[in-house]
Amino acid sequence: MDATVSARINMMRIVLISGIIFVHVPHDPATSPYLGTFGGLDWLRVFLADSLFRIGVPCLSAISGYLLFHRGFEGFDYRKTLRSKASTILLPFLLWNTAFLVLVYGAQSRGIGFGYLPDVVHAGPREWMNLALAVESWPINIPLYFLRDLLLCLLLSPLIAALVLRYPRTVLALMLAYAVLPLPNGIFLKKSILFGFSFGVAMALHRVDITRMDRFAIPVVAAVLAMAVLLSLALYAFGPDFPAWLDMLRSLAAIAGIFGAWALSALLIRTGAGQALSRLGGLSFWIFCGHYPLLVLFWMVWNRLGIADYPLFYAASPLLALAILVSTHAAARRFTPGLAAILTGRRAGGPKRPLVGHPQMKPDGSIAQRR
Repeated sequence: MDATVSARINMMRIVLISGIIFVHVPHDPATSPYLGTFGGLDWLRVFLADSLFRIGVPCLSAISGYLLFHRGFEGFDYRKTLRSKASTILLPFLLWNTAFLVLVYGAQSRGIGFGYLPDVVHAGPREWMNLALAVESWPINIPLYFLRDLLLCLLLSPLIAALVLRYPRTVLALMLAYAVLPLPNGIFLKKSILFGFSFGVAMALHRVDITRMDRFAIPVVAAVLAMAVLLSLALYAFGPDFPAWLDMLRSLAAIAGIFGAWALSALLIRTGAGQALSRLGGLSFWIFCGHYPLLVLFWMVWNRLGIADYPLFYAASPLLALAILVSTHAAARRFTPGLAAILTGRRAGGPKRPLVGHPQMKPDGSIAQRR
């Protein structure tokens, strides 16, 4: 794969996953953004959590589909893929989710954590199966539903690839309708994941030049940002119980965000910060799997302390979670590299070859000259 495209994909993963943290910042009914208690901050919360960063799931799904088939259908080995994904997706899902489930059970056994998370202590076998494996509903570590649905896409990948290879427009139109219209979810917890994955597969199999719209990056990013702002205004006016048409618009806007995120990557990769983010490897996966338990813990401690300043919590908790996750990932890679590799699905970071056509940063922060 082209080094620049690969770097852009790595960079957007961590940007999108960092944004997803804002989707999961806890609140209670008294601090709901739709009450308008905190004025402009409440609209900002709706903009970030219910509009802008909702693009993360379909974008990450599209990236997964594209990477799976970027060598073409002939280079796809289904058995090898399943063996690989068992260690890079299934095993980390089980470890992260089960560890959190055990911690919740231990806390609730001592009377801690009830009301913040599902009742694990009194759950029956079916509830335990769902909380542990997300068979029918959300796992205890809620963001990991993405990995669960992605595994389903991988199991169906030969069928998806064959369909989008032969009938790309029809299949993508049907999947878009499934993702946007108020239809039953079926076996998926999040319908947009199937469309995003299939869209990425189609781009790979039909050899679409995904850098073609780079020259329009600024207007595309501006259009998607404007769409997110308009959507957030409508959500803020009608929420928290959205009419069906608005919920459909929200789903459609999240899918359209695929184009905005990719256009943004064309702008960010030209910066030193963007290139630094592209080399972080497994950190994005570590953040994705670990942020929700931390946010819930912060919320429990915050309420125990009895501090009423929710805007402070909203501002501080994502930054604190990021700081802890970045430092723990670095410590794990240094002191327990084997465990860190397993927990990140063997996603590694490190120096990469220079990106042709883009400025490189020197250690002192200056831009290296191209020759």
